Amino acid sequence: MAEHDKQRCTFLVQNVHLSNQAAKAGATICDVCEHSAELQTKGLCDPENACVRVNNGRLIDGFFRRNPEHAQSYMHDAFWERRAITARYLPFDQLDRLMTDPDEIVRYAVAARLPQEKLAEMASDPDREVRVAVAARLDINLLEGMVEDPDYLVRTHVARRIPKGRLFRLIRDPDTGIRMAVAKRLPEVSLGLLVNDPDAEVRKCVAARMTDEDLGLMINDPDWRIRYLVASRAPLKQIQSLAEDQDEDVREMARKRLAGNTLDVDDIGQNNEK
Repeated sequence: MAEHDKQRCTFLVQNVHLSNQAAKAGATICDVCEHSAELQTKGLCDPENACVRVNNGRLIDGFFRRNPEHAQSYMHDAFWERRAITARYLPFDQLDRLMTDPDEIVRYAVAARLPQEKLAEMASDPDREVRVAVAARLDINLLEGMVEDPDYLVRTHVARRIPKGRLFRLIRDPDTGIRMAVAKRLPEVSLGLLVNDPDAEVRKCVAARMTDEDLGLMINDPDWRIRYLVASRAPLKQIQSLAEDQDEDVREMARKRLAGNTLDVDDIGQNNEK
């Protein structure tokens, strides 16, 4: 071993547990490592870039990148980061053995790679980041089982990926951001389910996506911007009451359309900035 490598090993010994006798004898990590004789001469491990014995994520990952076949030997290592990195290199049929690891970062690494047939089993993991990883990968036809997850971030991922035909399960979600995600994806034929949403921005999104014929459902919306959209697009027979609306811009739009006039697109855009 080169002198520089010996110095490096001596420094790294602070990060691993060597016996007192070995330490007093000036032993290095490489001296006591079971992989050194087999791998170091082949360039498959080195104390600078690829060492499984030191508690350093970069070096551990470097080791398994060169020697993935050794990952199974460290599945139950005492150091959480070594187990988490191991999960990146384990064969797929071995990953399920770490699904219940006590450390959430290890389980997150598992959820990022676990085959679909096992992934649903992690949908109720106690850690939200693990469940987010599941929701981001799970087969969309199985996502409905996560619509009632207690964490809004998990439900957000569900709302963005679940089949559109099942989005109705989230139209009463307590989180505004999730209902907005639903409003952006819900099929046009089902948008009427959100016309009474408690948040004006969600309703505005609904109005913007609705067909002209359906906009009449929102003619009495409490937000003037939404009534303005109704006045500007709904069939004339539906907007007569808006000619007497309490908001001046809404009244003007309704009256001009009823009189056979229209504002150009730029005028409509300016009024929406009110």
